[in-house]
Amino acid sequence: KVADIYDTAKRSALMARVRGAGNRATELRLITILRASSITGWRRKQPLLGRPDFVFRHERVVVFVDGCFWHCCPKHESRPSSNRTFWRKKLGRNKVRDRLVNRTLRTKGWRVLRIWQHELREPAKVARRVSSALSG
Repeated sequence: KVADIYDTAKRSALMARVRGAGNRATELRLITILRASSITGWRRKQPLLGRPDFVFRHERVVVFVDGCFWHCCPKHESRPSSNRTFWRKKLGRNKVRDRLVNRTLRTKGWRVLRIWQHELREPAKVARRVSSALSG
């Protein structure tokens, strides 16, 4: 085991500054599905609460592609066996934040669609869900 050159507070401050690059692989998979299904009109990296992965502005639909681990998928939910208290709190906060984002966007007139990472294995089903959300 290599000793850390920083104390706990300094390491925590450094790690807090690290920002994720997003769920790139799952987003690219959904792009492939959307294109194959001729679903157009989406934009990415739009300045909306929760930073939706895809935004259909004209239809007022936002799509989030949620990783099974980070968003506590009921089908694949698992918790690390070490540092359990930290992970329970962290993943719990993610779930609370997701509910708040859904509620807030809906009160502002957006339709919110959340697609689990594992659902991307069934492209036809995902395409139907997105089409259905777009048609109202």
